[in-house]
Amino acid sequence: MTSPAGIQVRTATDSDWPAIELLDSVAFGYHPTEEDRTLGRALMRTEEVVLATDDGVPIGVAAHLPLKVTVPGGRQLPVRGVSWVSVAPTHRRRGVLRAMFAHLHAGIAATGTPLSALTASEAGIYGRFGYGPATVASDVTLDRRFARFRGDAPDPGGVRAVDATSAALQLPEIYDRWRRITPGAQARPKPHWDYTFADPEANRRGGSALFFLLHPDGYAMFRRRGDDDTRTAVVEELVAVTDGARAALWRALCGLDLMAHVEATVQVDDPLRLMLTDSRLLRTSRVVDDLWLRIMDVPAALEARTYAADLDTVVEVRDPYLDAGGTFTLTVRDGRAQCRPTDASPRISLDLDVLGSLYLGAHRLRPFAAAGRVRAASDRDLARFDSAFVSDRPAVLGWGF
Repeated sequence: MTSPAGIQVRTATDSDWPAIELLDSVAFGYHPTEEDRTLGRALMRTEEVVLATDDGVPIGVAAHLPLKVTVPGGRQLPVRGVSWVSVAPTHRRRGVLRAMFAHLHAGIAATGTPLSALTASEAGIYGRFGYGPATVASDVTLDRRFARFRGDAPDPGGVRAVDATSAALQLPEIYDRWRRITPGAQARPKPHWDYTFADPEANRRGGSALFFLLHPDGYAMFRRRGDDDTRTAVVEELVAVTDGARAALWRALCGLDLMAHVEATVQVDDPLRLMLTDSRLLRTSRVVDDLWLRIMDVPAALEARTYAADLDTVVEVRDPYLDAGGTFTLTVRDGRAQCRPTDASPRISLDLDVLGSLYLGAHRLRPFAAAGRVRAASDRDLARFDSAFVSDRPAVLGWGF
């Protein structure tokens, strides 16, 4: 296809890979290692990569890969993961991204998947394409030297340190159990596990190789950064199938006596703070969004998840970018929904990106209404819609694609 200013957008070919990797490295400021190249080519099929060119020279890239994401209630839903979105700095503000996304989303629509997803390096880009942030996490730091657990805090034990070889044999099974019950978490392909355990030195950002703590129902990967009084255990990943596993892993991390601090990314309501005698020791440095969702098929997506309360409503979904919007009846009984197009007057009206943010239960509706991004026929309509979308487990990004 031809975009504004004569820029061409097409599906990539095998000969385009060097140009694709160069665009990605310039955009994100890194030089890919051989492990990076191996992972990228294992995850991405060439026919799922979109390339923008100017006079034959590649100046933009975007791709979509098949994923399975857990939604509230535990169903594994097929999703297309959008990744490698890069535009050369020489071609900013020329409609390149919009042209690539038109081509890319046509390909996604052709697959029939009800959702597309991405992780956003910049938050101001993707809302106009119907994507809303659907998971929330906190970056936290704990001064481990002063951390003391309350007397009534769980102390289940069962954690041991293992080497990378043992971790590679056991962590994928634990992760798979965890992701099947965790909204937002994706099935993790073997190439990504291989990359994780290869632990390329170029990706350690000055830290040590990975260390592994293992529990029968969870694990933590961490690396050391700094020396002497600045030694910090940087938790790269903490996965817990049960509350007991989470408590045991946090106790083990807080038992790293030569570490001054522990840094991690956790759920906003992680129970660690409540297990400490001094809850202020856990300092939040920032709150971040991880997984962004665009609902490609509203009825299919809304019928795939479960709900916390019965509901009878009519919802108008506005999609200014593509054609997923419309007005729908949404009826929920005993946690399951039916969603059908209708000509009835809406009780709730919202944009598609807002519905994407609500979908996994990480956000509540009322703040969107207060911000003028949701209209409701009454406060009762708002409250009922809000209550139905609550999830009993926090939504979490499984792995960054």
